[in-house]
Amino acid sequence: MKQLFINIKELLQVRENKVDKLSGTEMKELPTIKNAWLLIEDDKIADYGEMDSLPEINADKTIDAEGKIILPSWCDSHTHIVYAGNRELEFADRINGLSYEEIANRGGGILNSAKTLQETSEEEVYQQSAKRLEEVMKLGTGAVEIKSGYGLTEEGELKMLRVIKKLQKNYELPIKATFLGAHAIPKEYKEKPDAYMDLVIEKILPKVAEENLAEYIDIFCEKGYFSVADTHKLLSAAKKFGLKPKIHVNQFNAIGGIQAGIEHDALSVDHLEVMRPEDIESLKGTSTMPVALPSCSLFLSIPYTPAREMLDSGLPLALATDFNPGSTPSGNMNLVVSLACIKMKMTPEEAINAATINGAYAMELSETHGSITKGKKANFILTKEIPSYTFLPYAFGTNSIESVFINGKMIE
Repeated sequence: MKQLFINIKELLQVRENKVDKLSGTEMKELPTIKNAWLLIEDDKIADYGEMDSLPEINADKTIDAEGKIILPSWCDSHTHIVYAGNRELEFADRINGLSYEEIANRGGGILNSAKTLQETSEEEVYQQSAKRLEEVMKLGTGAVEIKSGYGLTEEGELKMLRVIKKLQKNYELPIKATFLGAHAIPKEYKEKPDAYMDLVIEKILPKVAEENLAEYIDIFCEKGYFSVADTHKLLSAAKKFGLKPKIHVNQFNAIGGIQAGIEHDALSVDHLEVMRPEDIESLKGTSTMPVALPSCSLFLSIPYTPAREMLDSGLPLALATDFNPGSTPSGNMNLVVSLACIKMKMTPEEAINAATINGAYAMELSETHGSITKGKKANFILTKEIPSYTFLPYAFGTNSIESVFINGKMIE
């Protein structure tokens, strides 16, 4: 099946050669072709160029994209899409003055989601999660990572990971699975947190590996949750099973989580709302991708990741949603890109690079996703008629997407 898109106002993120990731000043450059054509063959990008040099192509379908922009679909490398129920009552509590930590201390937060998940059947969790996944696909997401972490029991964690596996089987976009058993300490282990770490490492982790339910390991390294020592212990254990780290660090406090992640060759370190100079320094020259989650900062009214400081220091940066019921009930990557520009002082070029190429890197998908490159998967967004790509982050409340293609097929 050959599909030819013609008269494209601008084709974004065109990379003749595959690029793994972009850092520092590289992120300011977004290669584009104006008045372009794009040829899709089956599920892959076959060719592209300027309309002036369009060769004769015998296409099965020709789409006129006059006035419209095409760009790679968003690569969302940090989500918690699989969960049960919602936490809108806590939303009201926060408006009434309670902090995220105060709600958590009262048995709300992650523990609330864990209780709901444990009481919900696997099929029902799947149905709720599939609906969310379809919603984010329509918003332009063409590759996604999903974590467990709302089970907090052996049965609950495995249930979540099985749901992710079923989503992988039933949907065409790449879905990466992460085991986040160390997300919070369950009530019954409050006085003996070490015993819970032992359960995660000795009982749940081997089963996750045996059933091939995850590629990545995660931990919430934060005061009141899990320590740097816990992080070292878990990541060392996970390495024996071939699980790579992608970890939650520096959300509320900088306690050395970034350095622990780097020591264990973490693929990414995520959140980073609180960054000390030594944290930025530690990331220089590593293969670890820093990931910012600005819609979490928006929702919790906490600081934003200091993107400007990080990029000006030469670091790479990816953007993701953190879609979850407690601190970011949104999987809208378009909003994330807007917030990066509005609140983190990233340029539209930097934000689009962070949400495509660098997001793909943070899921080990650089070879196949994240740019318009010959041979890569045909996962892309066709916008409505818009004046320029800067309009995407500028018009933050407008849905500028006309259609989304996954593996060359328009999603309904």
